[in-house]
Amino acid sequence: MPAAPSGPAPLVAGLMPGQPPTLLETAAALAGRLGVPLVCAYVDEASFLVEWDPARSAHRLSLHPEADSAKIRAVSEELRSAVATVCDSLGVEWSLRTLAGDPARALGRLAAEAGAAMIVVGTPEPGFGHRVSAALNGSVAAWLSRHQDRPVLIVPARGAHGADGPGK
Repeated sequence: MPAAPSGPAPLVAGLMPGQPPTLLETAAALAGRLGVPLVCAYVDEASFLVEWDPARSAHRLSLHPEADSAKIRAVSEELRSAVATVCDSLGVEWSLRTLAGDPARALGRLAAEAGAAMIVVGTPEPGFGHRVSAALNGSVAAWLSRHQDRPVLIVPARGAHGADGPGK
């Protein structure tokens, strides 16, 4: 079992490229109000975990190795830029991790490793394709809320059907 992290327990936020900024803005604002770091994570579902060692790193294999490195780097840089913009403006300490495998389980492992106080995730995007995906693969938020021993904050997607941004 890894040693408990020192310092305040961070929040862990699961991010996806192209998602509305509501989740990141909410997680960063909450981390700022609590005075804790924010650990953001993108889970590459096209990869699968082949070895997990919290003291070192997760070793993964891609289901699409020919497109793997460049695509993951591009997505990570896009997310890094978005996280920096939001968190730096609020003075929130942050980091970004790229994980592999099932998103719910990967976020759960990261939260356990980081000693997170809470996991912040979004609701599925509106639309038929996203509903079918959630029906087939299961909802990350639902799985985490049933299998975690820490609180899970589920941030609703806004803006798609006329809802205002955070706090409005």
